[in-house]
Amino acid sequence: MLQRLYAHNFKCFENFEFNLKGISSSLLIGRNGSGKSTIGDTLGIFQKLGRGINQVGQLVTPSDFSRGRSEVPIRFEIEAVLRDELYLYSLALELPEKFKQLRVLEERLAVDGHPVYTRQQAQVSLPRGSSDRNEAQFSVDWHLIALPLIQDRSGADSLHIFKNWLAQMVILSPIPQFISGESTEESLQPLGDGSNLGDWLSGLLSQYPAAYSTITNYLRDVMPDLLDFRNEILGKEAKRLLAQFTSDNAKLLLPFGRLSAGEKCFFLSAVALAANQSYGPLLCFWDEPDNFLSLSEVGHFVMELRRTFERGGQIVMSSHNPEAISRFSSENTWVLDRKNHLEPTLIRLLEELPKSGNLIQALIAGDIAL
Repeated sequence: MLQRLYAHNFKCFENFEFNLKGISSSLLIGRNGSGKSTIGDTLGIFQKLGRGINQVGQLVTPSDFSRGRSEVPIRFEIEAVLRDELYLYSLALELPEKFKQLRVLEERLAVDGHPVYTRQQAQVSLPRGSSDRNEAQFSVDWHLIALPLIQDRSGADSLHIFKNWLAQMVILSPIPQFISGESTEESLQPLGDGSNLGDWLSGLLSQYPAAYSTITNYLRDVMPDLLDFRNEILGKEAKRLLAQFTSDNAKLLLPFGRLSAGEKCFFLSAVALAANQSYGPLLCFWDEPDNFLSLSEVGHFVMELRRTFERGGQIVMSSHNPEAISRFSSENTWVLDRKNHLEPTLIRLLEELPKSGNLIQALIAGDIAL
């Protein structure tokens, strides 16, 4: 479970700290440009590291420096409790004068306070025992991150556990028109725009066939006329997702691409919930999950996500929707605020802010500020 996320000199974040210790579902609210999506961008960097992307230039660019302050390093930290152990990973990136790409300044992974490896610039150190003198050292190109490069010893190895958790993060800001339901491979690593939903579903059902029932039961709650869905084989590796509906003894089989934007989001949510139950616990960040849904559907959609991840895993959502906001309390709602584009993002728990009257009306009037 994610406990803490930290970013400094990255986009609108300066000494930004997001603490989630012991909180399984949470909501981010704030005006446009306040930094809600940047939390997803920050998590996305860690996700890419877990998925094997090691080139600094594929993670951040010089344009990511806050207010162009390239003389100050960009710093990231993430803390998570995995299998009852506290993992802390930190990464600092710098842009020396006359360099076109950032490079690694510092990097470190520790478990329960004990270093798994440390790095200063190009030099990586791996402790082999209790003595600091007994360690392996090797050099890595300054423009490559060490975390994806260091090999795991086994599935129980701390490196494997941590990288696998990062890789399996579900970070979503779906674009329904990109979600065709077609697949050419099997994957357990969804893309943020949802475009590889077919690949994700194929990978999930291949490894965890029981997930079909979880997905179907959820979908029938939100689409009562759904009879079933199927992954039709088109070729040696290609498949196409179909949904079958029934009413008055008549049946209608539709290609996934013909479903509405909201119905595609229902499928995406169903797969996310089934994935969390099948190979979780997972960390899910969903930027405005209420997009493309009618007002009558938002409450059920949000509460199902909350209920499932509260039984295992963790979910963070952002929203401007009053119906979604009303499904959270002041104890798990964070307010993000940014006075203007020259100021950094501030974050506070809603229960810590003075307020009176209706929260939604206060948000409409702009009376919630830090």
